[in-house]
Amino acid sequence: MTLETNAPAIPEGYWKNPKGAYVPLETIKLEHQEEDALVRQIVGTARHLNRSLAKFKSDALGDVQAFRDLIAEKYGAKRGGKKGNMTLLTYDGTLAVQVAISEHISFGPELEAAKSLIDQCISRWSEGANQNLQVLVDDAFQVDKEGKISTSRVLALRRSNIEDENWQKAMDAISDAVRVTGSKTYLRIYERDPMTGTQTPISLDLAAV
Repeated sequence: MTLETNAPAIPEGYWKNPKGAYVPLETIKLEHQEEDALVRQIVGTARHLNRSLAKFKSDALGDVQAFRDLIAEKYGAKRGGKKGNMTLLTYDGTLAVQVAISEHISFGPELEAAKSLIDQCISRWSEGANQNLQVLVDDAFQVDKEGKISTSRVLALRRSNIEDENWQKAMDAISDAVRVTGSKTYLRIYERDPMTGTQTPISLDLAAV
């Protein structure tokens, strides 16, 4: 079925310029016409490849999930539920298919309470090496150009082994502040380099080809 459009048809013998005006074809330089044709050819091919890559990813993820369900069924495990990371290997270990789930995380209002508790701790520990901790904390809570706080830096504070009641409350507040706002699934394919023995990605990224 063809989608209807309200855009008016361009009169025969005319091209539309970036401002929307109709320009007689005979007044357009030949090199500009050739440039237009070249760009349309490349973009058309790119659109086709884009659709092919999207289908490849969908089919590959579907096949991996079908294999996951098959294994679950074999061992009587519950099917469905949260999907995690998975790596599938050929028997000789030279080829690998990896499915990776990346979660998008933001913070709720509890983060403000966590920062306040941490500041109170550092104020009480105002001497010596804790100056370094102050720098780490300030860096963790610093916003970027888009006004966002680095989730990795804030979450890294929880790895500090500090036995202090207020600090522990602050770490609990950080945990409570975490909001998973979405996730993205990545499909990565690797082959082993026979010279080095390392796994080398088969790039599906145009910039990396």
